[in-house]
Amino acid sequence: MRSTMQDVPLSIADLVRYGTTVHGRARVVTWTGDAANPRRSTLAEVGARAARLAHALRGLGVTGDQRVATFQWNNQEHLEAYFAVPAMGAVLHTLNIRLHPDQVVYIADHAEDHVVIVDASLLPLFAPILPRLRTVRHVVVSGGGPADLGALAAEGVAVHSYEELLAGRPDTFDWPAGDERDAAAMCYTSGTTGAPKGVAYSHRSIYLHSMQVCMTDGKALSQGDTALAVVPMFHAMSWGLPYAALMVGASLLLPDRFLQPGPLADMIQAERPTIAAAVPTIWQGVLQELEAAPRDVSSLHRVVVGGMACPPSLMRRFEELYGIPVLHAWGMTETSPLGSIARPPADSEGEERWAYRLSQGRLPASVHGRLIGADGRPVPHDGSGVGELEVRGPWITGAYHRDDAPERFHDGWLRTGDVGTLTPDGFLRLTDRAKDVIKSGGEWISSVELENQVMSHPAVAEAAVVAVPDPTWDERPLVAVILKDGAVAEAAELRAFLAGRVPRWQLPEYWTFVDEVPKTSVGKFDKKVLRTRHAEGGLKVAEVRG
Repeated sequence: MRSTMQDVPLSIADLVRYGTTVHGRARVVTWTGDAANPRRSTLAEVGARAARLAHALRGLGVTGDQRVATFQWNNQEHLEAYFAVPAMGAVLHTLNIRLHPDQVVYIADHAEDHVVIVDASLLPLFAPILPRLRTVRHVVVSGGGPADLGALAAEGVAVHSYEELLAGRPDTFDWPAGDERDAAAMCYTSGTTGAPKGVAYSHRSIYLHSMQVCMTDGKALSQGDTALAVVPMFHAMSWGLPYAALMVGASLLLPDRFLQPGPLADMIQAERPTIAAAVPTIWQGVLQELEAAPRDVSSLHRVVVGGMACPPSLMRRFEELYGIPVLHAWGMTETSPLGSIARPPADSEGEERWAYRLSQGRLPASVHGRLIGADGRPVPHDGSGVGELEVRGPWITGAYHRDDAPERFHDGWLRTGDVGTLTPDGFLRLTDRAKDVIKSGGEWISSVELENQVMSHPAVAEAAVVAVPDPTWDERPLVAVILKDGAVAEAAELRAFLAGRVPRWQLPEYWTFVDEVPKTSVGKFDKKVLRTRHAEGGLKVAEVRG
């Protein structure tokens, strides 16, 4: 028996039509660095400008599913592209502005970008690579003036002013109906190992993912919220915040290029967001800024962290000092990215409740997870069996764009490369990345657990742990430490601090103090760089035993 339900496609076009009218009064604020003069708009006004952008792109030959790339900060113009490009039937491709130029060239060519919308402040990064881009035919510069346009030159490429392209265009657009399974947007993995890989999100997957972001056991985004989207719009679609905000009418606070702790604290105080999302390293910096120069951050009801494991000390400190709960989430570019979020069971209390919050969270109904052991067999979901996490679901990629990568898929499941446990009630606890786990004397040591324990020391700002060769045990942990400003601590003191917190056999012998922990383009610890520096003798390592 078939259902009697209408078969109506899930589309970004419907989200744009709905959000910019029904929720047209929702605010869109772009930070300018001046607390008294941010740029202010509404979803209705952004929708009208998105319509003008769609007309302009039609004039540039975007008549089908051509890729329209962005090379932009989190700002209103980027949001206009988020709305216009997929709603008109093209594919939005967000280029990561922090990647090496060679990687940007590879990604733009691999995606076959036709148009690139570039923020004028980023032209010093973009101009040198433009002549190397083989498929780009138009560059549209947002902000800036005639001199900025004149700085761009490449054979066969036309350069346009964003505002001039939009001027005089109609502020309505007949958004076409399309197939919900067509690509709407693309992101590429950061390519820390091997070439970056493209993930093409469908209209259907974005729509369903947006619903999960808004659910009470997700990020619980609602029309009463103002969301500070620190996580870049070029990274996994800003964790789904722009489209979820459009769905429910939440207001958006976009930081543009002002991503340092001071400006972020200023905009929280001035604009009163209720939810914010960023990687833990961002919040480490904000916490230090607030301790040095207090601001009123009481508007925040919750902070969402992801991208890497969040130190428990950071979560507890935010709650103790400011009453702000930190929600731990897990995901990746391939999962749109929301895979789980750590909302503890309603009846949990005390330390049991903290244990749930410190996990990566519960997989929602639409994300199926399983663990596969080293022998290739499933591992029980009993909270203790360890294996590599594999996932599948309606917003999980089943392939990469023009790249088979069979090693990343297993019987229709995505191999995440994350190692951990699952509980019977669906909570995920990741102990490491498969490539970062330390194999010592036939046992595994979690680099993440060691990092969290070291960072709980009051003198430590950040710590990253990597495996280094050892003639006796195969591998042993090396701890790279950044001390807080003005703080003093020796390796022996930190090792003694860990005693009793981790098994004695896991206590690190090798320590190095650094000015910064290298990070990837999206703010994760770049352990590959640390391992290379150690191998090349670029780290001053202290050995402590006993």
